[in-house]
Amino acid sequence: MTIHGKSQVTTWTGEAEPHRRSFAEIGNRATRLAGALREQLGVQQSEAVATLMWNNAEHVEAYFAIPSMGAVLHTLNLRLPPEQLVFIVNHAADRVVLVNGTLLPLLAPLLPHLPTVEHVVVSGIGDRSALDGLNVQVHEYEELLAGSSDSFDWPELDERQAAAMCYTSGTTGDPKGVVFSHRSVYLHSMQVNMAESMGLTDRDTTLVVVPQFHVNAWGLPHATFMTGINMLMPDRFLQPAPLAEMIEREKPTHAAAVPTIWQGLLAEVTANPRDLTSMKQVTIGGSACPPALMEAYDKLGVRVCHAWGMTETSPLGTMAHPPAGLSAEEEWPYRITQGRFPAGVEARLVGPNGDLLPWDGESAGELEVRGNWIASSYYGGAAGEPFRPEDKFSADGWLKTGDVGVISADGFLTLTDRAKDVIKSGGEWISSVDLENALMAHPEVAEAAVVAVPDDKWGERPLATVVLKEGATVNYTGLRDFLARTVAKWQLPERWTFIEAVPKTSVGKFDKKVIRKQYADGALDVTKLD
Repeated sequence: MTIHGKSQVTTWTGEAEPHRRSFAEIGNRATRLAGALREQLGVQQSEAVATLMWNNAEHVEAYFAIPSMGAVLHTLNLRLPPEQLVFIVNHAADRVVLVNGTLLPLLAPLLPHLPTVEHVVVSGIGDRSALDGLNVQVHEYEELLAGSSDSFDWPELDERQAAAMCYTSGTTGDPKGVVFSHRSVYLHSMQVNMAESMGLTDRDTTLVVVPQFHVNAWGLPHATFMTGINMLMPDRFLQPAPLAEMIEREKPTHAAAVPTIWQGLLAEVTANPRDLTSMKQVTIGGSACPPALMEAYDKLGVRVCHAWGMTETSPLGTMAHPPAGLSAEEEWPYRITQGRFPAGVEARLVGPNGDLLPWDGESAGELEVRGNWIASSYYGGAAGEPFRPEDKFSADGWLKTGDVGVISADGFLTLTDRAKDVIKSGGEWISSVDLENALMAHPEVAEAAVVAVPDDKWGERPLATVVLKEGATVNYTGLRDFLARTVAKWQLPERWTFIEAVPKTSVGKFDKKVIRKQYADGALDVTKLD
């Protein structure tokens, strides 16, 4: 509230003028929110408080009020299917939910299935009638703050106490809760702000596109308040056109999101040019960024920095800043890796027989990591003990990431695939990611996803699913010939299909299990080339 009190959180409204709130104002309102939660709603220390909110100033206020009062911030992924949201809220035993009014149509049908929820606090515009007749007490966010004091008796907290909690997206089995301590959040924020990571200062403005429910927006809300970085929050306006307008009007210097966001923005500014030159760096993570996408943004004067992480890693695991003193051509092989491990993250590669593999840039194995902001267990529920599945955590504290890759002698990670997505063909491995990147380098391809499908002769072979750009004329043979320029002949897919869009998970990653099921069910129109 004092050191960087003049820095701002700007929330896009879709109108002529966005909403602006200083860090000092955010701090004051967070104090009032903490008082309201304690005095009016009875929230106690260690109690989880859920948020179902877009990226906006009110969500930032919750980010600081809830953990600082000793409760646990529990962000809900608004893109999960209803049954998973019900599971998560019940598993965490949330009693209070903070929700944006525009998301009430999502929350209201779930409430009859959420027996622990007693209070719903509504912020912003939206039809409250969706909550009529439901067995919950409904409160207006601004009225709660207005009725609360601007002082609060903040408790002294143990640094290892839980501060926040996110659940994995549940792509296999039920979602799993990952708890972040005050200590891990603080250390992770310090690392985010280091020059070898995002390296932002109070002279910067970051466009926080990555959702606040997606691993705490990759740590940006905490890191920004640590160093006074201004935040531009898109609220519900996540479509390419408003994002382009935000960048041109508000001139952020940095932005962070998954590749699909940047692919959509690229298509938008190609069709309707906008000035993006204020952005000196874009952080892309969540899934592998196609090199062709990096090259396209280079031409626009926007430098892409590749990152890798996961919910269990808070999420910062690597950042792809090349070593100093290299030419642009020499930097490129480093930029297309997932990046180098920072201080605080230990890493190793484990072979199929459990043997440790060397960092030689060639030996491929499953990546395992551990460190001060990396989970060593999952949340066991309100009445349960933490649990450590053997397929995720080793006995000596290593997280088994499920990612397959190589590490260079100087510590740069290159992921070749997810262990579950590697195509095992005739005793050899084919990287689905390599094939996807090669396909998306074609000028008429918008997106491409490659999955393994059964093959009588080879066990598995790649199926290429391709989304073409509008007006494209290329056919399957043309795409295969294009691949043949850079891909070994034995790796070329025989099976091809054009689709309207690649299925996505709740956090924007390619959902390959959906494609595999569509193929198994005969729902795809597949052509097999000779």
